[in-house]
Amino acid sequence: MKVRSIVVVFIALVTLVIAGIAVAQIKRPYHDGSVWDITFVRTKAGMGSAYMDYLATDWKKNHEDMKKAGLILSYKVIGTEPHSPTDFDLMLMVEYKDLATMEAGSDKADALAQSTIGDDKKQMEGYKQRADIREIIGDRLSREIILEPK
Repeated sequence: MKVRSIVVVFIALVTLVIAGIAVAQIKRPYHDGSVWDITFVRTKAGMGSAYMDYLATDWKKNHEDMKKAGLILSYKVIGTEPHSPTDFDLMLMVEYKDLATMEAGSDKADALAQSTIGDDKKQMEGYKQRADIREIIGDRLSREIILEPK
């Protein structure tokens, strides 16, 4: 009886190991890519040009510095057609290697903004000025899906 129960346990363990190996070898036709922080913006009536001036100067300079420092991979501004009066008309997209890189670099990004844009007081003044020309509708973190096996 004792030998029989040992054999049953052994067979069960071998079955579990084989099943674990089979699961570990599943090949998916996709893999995770970079992480995008996407901000949805609605410019106020008649203020699109003023906001684009800000994006083309201070915003771009800060993101170029972040790119040079290796904190981000890329950034984009995408214009869209709003579908309602409360819909966004711009997407500000910032690409990070992965979530860990994004989180690990947040202190460095803050320090970089202090040197590029200015101290907290100056940054707060900028936030207030931009509030007169645009509204932030929302923000999303998204992961790119690469449609190829890893």
